[in-house]
This record gives sequence, C-alpha cells and structure tokens, in this order.
Amino acid sequence: MKILIITETFLPSTDGVVTRLTQSICYLRKNKHEVVVIAPDLGVYEYEGAVIEGVKATTLPFYRYRPFSLPQTKVKEIIEKHQPDLIHVVNPAILGASGVYYAEKLGYPLIASYHTHVPKYFDYYHLKLLKPLCWSYFRKLHNKADLNLCTSEAVQKELLNKNFFNVHVWQRGVDVNKYHPDHYSSEMRERLSKGNKDKKLLLFVGRLAAEKEIHKLHPLLKERDDIHLAIVGDGPERDSLEEIFLDTNTTFTGFLHGQELASAFASADAMVFPSTTETLGLVILESMASGLPVIAAKSEPTMEQIEEGKTGILYENEDVRSMNLAIEQLYNKNLFNQMKINARNEAERYSWARPSRQLIDFYEMTLSLNDASVVMDHG
Repeated sequence: MKILIITETFLPSTDGVVTRLTQSICYLRKNKHEVVVIAPDLGVYEYEGAVIEGVKATTLPFYRYRPFSLPQTKVKEIIEKHQPDLIHVVNPAILGASGVYYAEKLGYPLIASYHTHVPKYFDYYHLKLLKPLCWSYFRKLHNKADLNLCTSEAVQKELLNKNFFNVHVWQRGVDVNKYHPDHYSSEMRERLSKGNKDKKLLLFVGRLAAEKEIHKLHPLLKERDDIHLAIVGDGPERDSLEEIFLDTNTTFTGFLHGQELASAFASADAMVFPSTTETLGLVILESMASGLPVIAAKSEPTMEQIEEGKTGILYENEDVRSMNLAIEQLYNKNLFNQMKINARNEAERYSWARPSRQLIDFYEMTLSLNDASVVMDHG
C-alpha cells in the first residue's frame, strides 16, 4: 500500500500523537508499505524511509506555544504528486481539514483518527458556549471519512453518542524496552527531587497547558512535606505554574527526551495524572512500563487503563482528601512493591506491534469499503 498521512503535529514535536505515528510508520515501513506524511514544516523531511512533505507553519494568536499549518491548496498538490492508495488524516482540525476536503474532492479512500478532546478544552479557555459548534465541526469532518478511529473505549462511546460515523478503537501501545525499571538513576532522582531523595517522588510528564489540570496538584503539595513533584514538559502555562508551585517541593525540568526521559520515569516513585480531558494518555502506559504505579484523577479513560490497587490508585477529581488517601498507599511497602511489579507486567501486554498491525487492518478495511462502494455504484 501507499499511505498518505496528514497530521497537525509531527517531529520534532513531542506528544502522544507523534509517538503513536512514529511507531506506526516504523511498522509500516518494515512491512514494505510506502508512507508519505504531510505535516507542519518544522525541518524534518524524512523518517524511517517515509517522505515528510512539510507545509508552511505559522503561530496562531490563540496558541503561541507552537506553530500550526493552516488549510492550503498545497495539500492537493502533494496528494496529486504522490497518488496514494489511501489517505489517513490524524486529528483533522486545521491542516487536516484540507486533507478531508481534498480526499473527498479527489475521490480517495479516507480514514480519520480522533486523538485530542478539543471540545472539552473549551471549558478551560472560557469558550463553553462554543462547544456545540466545535462538536458539530469535528463531527462534520470525521463523518466524511469511510472509517474513524479513536484511542479508548470511553471516547468511542462518547463519539458514537455524538453521532460520529463508524468509530473503532485503535489500541494503545508502549515501547517496553525504552521504558523499563532498569533505567533507574540515583543522579536523575537527585535532579528531579532537588536533592530530597528520601521524599516520595511524584512525576508528571506532558504538555504544560490549562487542560492538563496540573494546578489541581497544588493543594496536595501545600499540605504535605513528605512528597516532591517533578514536572517534566513545557507549554503555554509553564510561567503560571512555576508561580503557583513556587512555595512547594516542585521541580520543573522542561522537556526531556530519549534516555533522560526513560531515566526520569524509572527514577520516580509514582506517576501523577490529574487530567480528566484525555482521550487516553500514553504516559500512563509509559509509566507502567517503567515500573511506576499511576495515581490518577478518576475519569473513564483512566479507569479503562488503571486497575485500582493493582497498577495504581484512582482519586476523586479536585478532592484533596481523596488525593491524600491515594498518596498514603505508597507507604504500604508490600502494596507499593506489588503495584510496581503489576504495572510493569501490565505494560508488557501492550507492545506497539499490535496497534500497528491493527492499523494496517483498518487501512485494508477502508480500501474494501471503497471497493464495495464502487461495485454498488456500478451495479
């Protein structure tokens, strides 16, 4: 197959979407499929034998943290240049809207995947009144696809309730070699804890944005002097968060990559996940692969991934007492050690090979849907 992927975000950016895409591309290339990626032009033009077609990127006034690509006719030119068998639009919103439009206009089989709960983000940016319009926009884009993907059963249920068409779950995965308890480093633990190595070290990894709800951890840090929080990542809320957590045991590291990131995961005691807006949260599985129990705010996607008392602890959102009770579980030595073992064992069930093979199945399903449509049209 020759697959053309259109995405709002790609290398060198770092997020769950990019991780999933790069793993999928590696698998597709190993299986001799051709891959072309249309993405914002950030200086990357090849990846594992896949051609990266960069299109002009610009910084938008409402989100200056990273550049996006606007809808543009160059997408049509690239599609016509490469003549793919199928088009996969990842997170259609801005650039992806061009992909959906030209795939339909030029008659290409189209698959779309939903990774980011943008309508829910509106609650954090004083745009609640626009949520119905936002849902309508994304439903319109996705319902032009032959087949839609999302990353959890909870989101699949929500999208179907919102009348999205033909939605399937694209399973999660993790690199169990990259993320492993063996990457523990006493030097990294000292760095993350600012020398407070004996405190319980909680780790947050992700984009520092309002919808990640990191600020909700502040009351917990104010109440307890026995924990230290390491916040790994960067984003538009970093300055604000540094001010909020100024009087607490908190370390901001900025982005970490590669071995440093793997070491950060393995050197903490637990991952903390305060967001209730995620469609999945790949960092949960990366934490488990590193042998970390996950302490997470209760939401359908977190309940789907974390087994209470086995691989982590779920707490009630914004409930400091519930958060405190979750932290106390880390002091139960037998339970804590067993959760670390359970977390690693759970992660080992989810190599990237399975969701990548599944993606090829979805591509073949999309092509067969189009073949059937052509037969019916000529019937």
